[in-house]
Amino acid sequence: MSQRIQFSQHGGPEVLEQVDAPVAAPGAGEVRVRNHAIGLNFIDTYFRGGLYVPPSLPSGLGTEGAGEIEAVGEGVTDFQVGDRVAYATGPLGAYGEHHSLPARHLVKLPDSISYEQAAAVMLKGLTTQYLLRQVYQLKAGETVLFHAAAGGVGSIACQWAKAIGAQLIGVVGSAEKAERAKSLGAWATIDRSQEDIVQRVLELTDGKKCPVVYDSVGKSSWETSLDCVAPRGLLVSFGNASGAVTGVNLGVLAQKGSLYVTRPVLAGYADTAERLRAMATELFDMIASGKIKVEIGQRYALSDAAEAQRQLSAGKTTGSTILLP
Repeated sequence: MSQRIQFSQHGGPEVLEQVDAPVAAPGAGEVRVRNHAIGLNFIDTYFRGGLYVPPSLPSGLGTEGAGEIEAVGEGVTDFQVGDRVAYATGPLGAYGEHHSLPARHLVKLPDSISYEQAAAVMLKGLTTQYLLRQVYQLKAGETVLFHAAAGGVGSIACQWAKAIGAQLIGVVGSAEKAERAKSLGAWATIDRSQEDIVQRVLELTDGKKCPVVYDSVGKSSWETSLDCVAPRGLLVSFGNASGAVTGVNLGVLAQKGSLYVTRPVLAGYADTAERLRAMATELFDMIASGKIKVEIGQRYALSDAAEAQRQLSAGKTTGSTILLP
């Protein structure tokens, strides 16, 4: 038997329960991974809360982890028992001692990167890769706005933008988080609890605003983000920390300067094994070169997953949080 976290109804962290589950053999095209570390992400709370609906209930939770392959299903040729691997996409169920998933969602883990580092960086790092390198190809000298700059994705984005030579303005929620974002490479910060975001963006950009704004907050920051985008610029809405953006009036985009908006997800960019592994290779190279440092702000036992999610939702975490089975 194997320990795993599941939920049988939507709700707050209290609906999470730890159960014993049978250790099943992987199906055709699948592998079974024994997790050494598991990533905690905001998207996990969306499934638990009902914003995103799992295929069925009861459901496992989580899509990110790292560990060792214990068993290989029929037809799998790219991996073998004993391989060190990591994953960030695929079916729910990473919150457990074991996770079986299609081999196309796995990447091999370089020896230079630990299981804990991989679980802390895979989803957030791959998200940063597609945001800065694919959705919008960030260039040296450009000034961009990034919400939640001291969080999991933001912490990596600050470093990656600096490596590119871009000027990242990080929106944060406290003076402490502002210092953290600056230490990671943010060019400037805006404390949303004390400062007017739009006014500060105008000051920092000499009235030009930003060619791209990255917003993972959602409902509460939508209008503000639009007001920070330069004419013909792009708003990248990639998260819903404050709730989903609804009731969008496309006419607003015309009124604010013929703006573009996109709502991307990682699965839409890492949609083949080849693209996923190319993205992971670039991420691992950034880590190996020292341009990105993986910082784990919190570690929780798997059994404490509910408390870990409470802290994440309350904005009390910094950097990455991992669960240890």
